[in-house]
Amino acid sequence: MQHKAGFVNILGNPNVGKSTLMNALVGEQLSIITSKAQTTRHRILGIVNGDDFQIIYSDLPGILNPTYKLQEKMMGYVEYALKDADIFLYMVETGEKRYNELVVEKIKQSKLPILVLLNKIDLSNQEEVEKQMVHWNTIFPESEVIPVSALNNFNTQKILESIIDLLPESPAYYPKGELTDKTMRFFISEIIREKILLFYKQEIPYSVEIVVESYKEAEEIIRITSLIYVMRETQKMIILGKGGKAIKKVGIEARKDIENFVGKKVFLELTVKVSKDWRDNEKQLKRFGYEV
Repeated sequence: MQHKAGFVNILGNPNVGKSTLMNALVGEQLSIITSKAQTTRHRILGIVNGDDFQIIYSDLPGILNPTYKLQEKMMGYVEYALKDADIFLYMVETGEKRYNELVVEKIKQSKLPILVLLNKIDLSNQEEVEKQMVHWNTIFPESEVIPVSALNNFNTQKILESIIDLLPESPAYYPKGELTDKTMRFFISEIIREKILLFYKQEIPYSVEIVVESYKEAEEIIRITSLIYVMRETQKMIILGKGGKAIKKVGIEARKDIENFVGKKVFLELTVKVSKDWRDNEKQLKRFGYEV
C-alpha cells in the first residue's frame, strides 16, 4: 500500500473552535483554548501518524483585518497556509454568516480538496443545522459540509477518514515519532499566556507576550524563569495586582499545568517587564518568534 502524507490547514474566523478541533484530532492539548478571540497567535503543527499515512494539521490564527503589526504577522501565517496546504478544513460555527471573501476565494481557486466543518452543532437544533449546511454548500458547492462538535468529539472520526481518503501519496514529512514542530519553551509560554487570557479582562491579555528566559532541568525538578512583557507601566501594575496577588495566582495555576505537561515538579518564576508598544515593533516581534 502506498504511503500518504500532507498538510491539512485549518482556517476560519476567530473563536470558531479551530484549536479545540486540532487538539481533538491530534489527541493532545497542543493549542491553548479560551473563550476570547485571537487566542491563537502562531501557526502550530500537530502531527498524526499511521502505518501508511501522516497528517500534519496546522492550527492558525483566526482570519481578521489587522490593526497593528502583531496581527499582520498573524495573518502572514494564514497567507502562508493558503500556499502550502494539501487539504483545507474551513471551519464555521452554527449561526455564522460572515466570512472573508478574499480568503474564501483563494481557497476555492486553489482547486485543493476542502472540507467545510460546521462546528458547535450541540448549541443548535437539527432544523437550523440543516439550513446552515445548505448555506455553506452554496458558498463551497464542490465541498462536503460536515456537522461537528469539536468540544464533544462528534464526527471527528468522520473528518479523519475523509482526510485520509483525500491525502496525496507522499513519504512522511516528519519522523514518525514527532507530535509537533514547537519546542517545550513555546508550550510553557503558551500555558502562562492562557492563564492571563483567563484571569484578566479588557485589553490586558492582548497586550501581553511571554518569553521563557531559562529552562533548567535537574533530576527531581525543572526550574523555569519567564518574562511577561506588557506595553505600559499601568498594565504591569494590573498584571501584578495588589500586593502581587494577581501574578501569584497566574504562577500557581500555570505551574500546575506545566507540571502535568512535563511530568515533573516545577519551580516557576515570573517577572513582568514593560516593552513599549511591542505589538508594533518589528524587532521585538521577531525576538518573540513572529516570523513567517
